[in-house]
Amino acid sequence: MSIGKLIIKIIVAAIAIAIATFFTPGMSNQGGIWSLILAAIVIGILDWLILKVTKIDASPFGRGIIGFIVAAVILYITGLIVDGFTVTLLGAIIGALILGVVDAIIPGETTTM
Repeated sequence: MSIGKLIIKIIVAAIAIAIATFFTPGMSNQGGIWSLILAAIVIGILDWLILKVTKIDASPFGRGIIGFIVAAVILYITGLIVDGFTVTLLGAIIGALILGVVDAIIPGETTTM
């Protein structure tokens, strides 16, 4: 993957996270665009690590209940790691649902989860 494609993937993921944050109670972003970009990077890294270790793809839809739970856990952990981006437990559950919908609507391979 080229650097340009990676940057576009991160920006699209940040947009998906921003949309999910807007519609999800329990998810908030006070850090602006940089915390969204950092959250997209952290989510991407956590998703990659979990896929490599457990072979579970953390896609909220299409991977069943396990993928949904893993997506919610990744969101919750990201809220603990990224300054300015907060996610409650309920926010992680609802956010995983909304991110699944947003990922299905946004064209291209976003793989935020």
